[in-house]
Amino acid sequence: MKLVTALLLCVLLPAMAVRAADAPVYYLLWFDTEDYIEPAADDAALRLALELEKMGVRATFKVVGEKARVLESRGRRDVIRALARHDIGYHAENHSIPPSPAVYLKPLGLLEGAAEFERREGHGVLDIGRIFGVTPSCYGQPGSSWGPQSNIALRRFGIPVYMDEGSHVGLNSQPFWYMGILHVFGLGPNNMRADINNPARIGEATRQFDRAAAALKNNSGGVIHTYYHPTEFVTTEFWDAVNFPRGRYTAPSDYKRPNARTPESSEQAYRILLEFVRHVKQTPGVRIITARELPQIFDSPHQMVDVTKVKQRFAESIDIDGAHSAADQLLALLGFQSRYVDGPAGRVDSTVTATSIPRDLFNRGKQDAIESIERHNRLPSHVWFGVERLSLADFAATLAGDQGGPAVAVRRGKLDFERHVAADARRAFNWAIHPEGFEAPELLELGRLQAWTLKPARLR
Repeated sequence: MKLVTALLLCVLLPAMAVRAADAPVYYLLWFDTEDYIEPAADDAALRLALELEKMGVRATFKVVGEKARVLESRGRRDVIRALARHDIGYHAENHSIPPSPAVYLKPLGLLEGAAEFERREGHGVLDIGRIFGVTPSCYGQPGSSWGPQSNIALRRFGIPVYMDEGSHVGLNSQPFWYMGILHVFGLGPNNMRADINNPARIGEATRQFDRAAAALKNNSGGVIHTYYHPTEFVTTEFWDAVNFPRGRYTAPSDYKRPNARTPESSEQAYRILLEFVRHVKQTPGVRIITARELPQIFDSPHQMVDVTKVKQRFAESIDIDGAHSAADQLLALLGFQSRYVDGPAGRVDSTVTATSIPRDLFNRGKQDAIESIERHNRLPSHVWFGVERLSLADFAATLAGDQGGPAVAVRRGKLDFERHVAADARRAFNWAIHPEGFEAPELLELGRLQAWTLKPARLR
């Protein structure tokens, strides 16, 4: 018995060691670089960039378009050069001047909203490219001003990553693919900050990081992120909360500067952050990366689908399966090679009342759905069978259950993947800059429709 146990250990221990070695933890440090009212925020961004550079750490600075232009107009080439040596992302055209993205996207559909986001936010993307010399590596919404239509515009801008934090959509507190964009969003316990106002809590922050890193190492690896704003290190209140509370417009001539930190308080804030980052850097098995490096550490989102398994699953539950979105699985049932398509632009109910659809009629509807996807690169909201229709969910379930006989039994689809999108519209959009009582259930509904494309991002 002892000999058998010893032999098993000889086999298992090296395998366990390999698994531990193959479970990397990646850490992202990013700064929403947005305050174009307080000049001291320029110096804060410069100091953070230089201090981190001395430590050998590259961060991602998500810059607001207006902030980039203000740095240019103030002659702060020193700040621009220092930030450019790190990584440059995008954080909206003007951040908080009303209307913010969720406010103007709320009444718009998928395609109209994408065009409007591109119109309003494209100026900032171009100015970031002109001033910093790069296409932004990522985008993140101001505050909680989220809208799924932005992802279509980001693809047009050539921005491959959505990096921010929020509750609108998430998947297992780790990165995911959504609408063709790699998302670092909704990381929950893997989103953390050291309290820069309380030196006594630095130990708590490092222990939280250690617990999160250990948990990921024991579970195939993953991503942790931390975010701040340069203005936090020099002010005690946010610049936009002072000038644009609850959607109030303030003319540039009337801008008020936020209250400043004392020099001692500011030094403490820098010290705490750098101590926390130093701890992260010294943690074995943790690699600090930027948003620009993110696509390189994940597998391709296009993976082969086992159609037989999809047929078995879809009849009961339309859900994410491993590395496959519901859209991936539906495309496989329709005979498509692996590719990306958007989710449907709307939700349309079924009108078919019969329990089955004749074979010839079903095949015509199926072919019509295929042609629609090929033309629009988007899943249809419904599929026609003569003058009656099936919703996309019911069509997917019916297609999966097709047994090949003279008629196809109609099935009702259950969209279980929609649970990954927030249901509480008031809470999801709670932000000091949104109008009082603002909520946008319309955007969450579009988010659920696009959750057909949702799936985990798998580390290489």
